[in-house]
Amino acid sequence: MDVFQTMRFFTAVAQSGSFTAAAQLLDSTTTSVSKAVSSLEARLQTRLINRTTRRLALTEAGLRYLQRCEKILEEVREAEEEAGTAQVRPVGRLKIHAMSAIGNHYVIDAMAKYRETHPSVMFDLTLTNRLPDLLEEGYDMSIVLARDLPDSGFVAQRLGVTYSILCASPAYVKKRGVPDSPGALGLHDCLRIVNTVMPVENWAFEGPEGAETVNIALSPFHVNTADAMTVAIKSGMGIGIQPIGSAVEGLRAGTLVRILPEYHFEELNLFAIYPSRKFVDAKIKTWVEFLKSTIPVSLASDEKIVRASKKAHRF
Repeated sequence: MDVFQTMRFFTAVAQSGSFTAAAQLLDSTTTSVSKAVSSLEARLQTRLINRTTRRLALTEAGLRYLQRCEKILEEVREAEEEAGTAQVRPVGRLKIHAMSAIGNHYVIDAMAKYRETHPSVMFDLTLTNRLPDLLEEGYDMSIVLARDLPDSGFVAQRLGVTYSILCASPAYVKKRGVPDSPGALGLHDCLRIVNTVMPVENWAFEGPEGAETVNIALSPFHVNTADAMTVAIKSGMGIGIQPIGSAVEGLRAGTLVRILPEYHFEELNLFAIYPSRKFVDAKIKTWVEFLKSTIPVSLASDEKIVRASKKAHRF
């Protein structure tokens, strides 16, 4: 019998005042309870209970041990209750990974709105442009952009589809003009995002004539995040790729101009990935449902703004 069980048996005997009463409480036999307490005393090399034919009495060591056992058993009971409650009430901290542009433009806003109705849930958010090892790195969820996902055995909820476009600043367009086709990009300063999501040297477009690929051999500027690229574009450094979430504010304000509005980059799926479908606690379950109800709306709203930018005049 393990230590925890013998502690339970000893505590039941001490609190009930007899081996028989303890056996009834524990749905066991008097013999089993007596053997458990004797085994405990033998392991501790200490008498915990003085026994007579009529009554039991705790020794001084038994009293001290009982106080410790009661505290430990209560903490275990509370821990089990808390773990069980996690299945029905959203509470605790979620460790979330998200790719940078998605995190900055969709996930943080979703977290703020989610906490309006679930204030007992807290978030630790990490933004990186890669697919992390959820188990090794201890994330509860990763929110990523990908064409497809590798077979990992994890649960993947598809939240929507998005894509990237080309943008420049009004000052750059006024100075250098606009390309009239993907092939004309070779005459311009093309800024490159270097990460696992965005294309690097070969820019693959979807346009009126289908797929078209352009090699961008030379670039005056490389950076690893879309939001840093936004700053570079607005500064007039050249033409760069922008996820629609990163571009909408500038398009709306007029600080960005969409280039080649009939073209866009490959559509990518947005996934929420988490380790298991079994025993998913309430905070993950409600967070996933919240993302599924809000992220598609945000993506559609941003795409509407981007599509409207096709009508923007050329400088």
